[in-house]
Amino acid sequence: MLTLSPDISTPLVSQIVDGLRGLIAGQVLKPGTKLPSIRAFAVSHNVSVFTVVEAYDRLVAQGWLVSRAHAGFFVKRRDDAGTSGAGAARLAPEAPRFDARWYLKQIFENRNLPLKPGCGWLPHDWLFGDAVRRSMRQLSNDGPELDGYGLPYGHMALRMIIAEAMAEHQISVEAGQVLLTHGSSQALDLVARCLLKPDDVVLVDDPGYPNLLFMLRFLGARPIGVPRTPSGYDLVALEALVTEHKPKAFFTQPRLQSPTCSVASVAHLHRLLQLAEQHDFVLVENDIYADMDVSSRSTLSSLDQLRRVVYVGSYSKTISPNLRVGYLLARPDLLAEFVQLKMIAGLTSSDIAERVTFGVVTDGRWRKHLKSLRDRLGEAQRQVGRRLDSLGFELFREPEAGMYLWARHPDLPDSAELSQAGTGEGIMLGPGQLFLVEPRPTGWLRFNVAFSQDERLWRFLEQRIQMGQSLEQGQ
Repeated sequence: MLTLSPDISTPLVSQIVDGLRGLIAGQVLKPGTKLPSIRAFAVSHNVSVFTVVEAYDRLVAQGWLVSRAHAGFFVKRRDDAGTSGAGAARLAPEAPRFDARWYLKQIFENRNLPLKPGCGWLPHDWLFGDAVRRSMRQLSNDGPELDGYGLPYGHMALRMIIAEAMAEHQISVEAGQVLLTHGSSQALDLVARCLLKPDDVVLVDDPGYPNLLFMLRFLGARPIGVPRTPSGYDLVALEALVTEHKPKAFFTQPRLQSPTCSVASVAHLHRLLQLAEQHDFVLVENDIYADMDVSSRSTLSSLDQLRRVVYVGSYSKTISPNLRVGYLLARPDLLAEFVQLKMIAGLTSSDIAERVTFGVVTDGRWRKHLKSLRDRLGEAQRQVGRRLDSLGFELFREPEAGMYLWARHPDLPDSAELSQAGTGEGIMLGPGQLFLVEPRPTGWLRFNVAFSQDERLWRFLEQRIQMGQSLEQGQ
């Protein structure tokens, strides 16, 4: 159907999109024509399935194709779109959604794969399951209130505990400045919908959080990536982006950032606060990995005391991913807007889940659990880092804490293709393309160290490296 040139600078995805658009505009592909299946196109053109998925997805978003459940992809008819040809070409192209869709759908649908080094949660036996069960039994004995809803701001006792815990991190808040949410994802969504309008520019970490990127684009905002470095941010790039784009907000993870596990230095945090003050934008500090940090360190919120910073936290990483309890800290006027939107969008969060969480964090063994978890993650970081180094991987950073390692290998240039091969072997990997603000082929991979100690993973990686070396030598 098309002739693709892998040796030129134009990405294969763009070659497919441009080529198919030309065939459709020139009536070579008539309205209603069914395109080859994703797998068939990939095989016939010797490209990865991921490349075809992204190309087809862009063409659907731009109005050239239509996807029909259980049938495939078809060239849009006039009555499908109300426009075709030149009219379709005038549609503003939508940012690629392949990364977020793959992450949201495939990652969670494939959570039962035997090996999950690319996932974003902890193994069952690393979590605080005993305390959850104790808290649930206690709640059952007390007779949970099943009629009615929880409080708009969430369970008061848990909010008080959070306020006390924040004081230990040098953040001075009262319970009235704490809003409980359905996990950190709802917290980020509430902040974005309150602060942003369509076409607003918002800065994000690059690489960063796929779900956040999808959410921002869905709201019509324009995410711009700020390059991460092992010590935080590329400050030269950050200052240039702020000056050029006048962002409304910067959503960032200064501590144990996903996927790089990098930590922003205090000097970087101070400079970021200065820029936010000078250029009048809000900083949204996503600190969901705070309980995994072995060091007590300054945060944007502790330095700013929530004047220009909104703080996001969560218990899902350390208690259970199924216990969807997160929280927001903000100055009172902003928090009032967040709680109003929370009620409009979904009424209250789960009082039962919040009471269970309260029971867990007031359990006498909670602090011991966190220390054990941090020690266990630190040892896993060292072990997995050594294994990656022995195979010739380059590590972005060698962290002492947190869940992730961000790494690449010179003989594995496309982590998306590697991930596709891994799925066939029962291995869920975390291809770097998912985490980039502008998706493109990359060799970077995110390894969850808690799931990366199985010998089957290392045999698979060694085999793929050998295959890559053999192909290179054959050329």
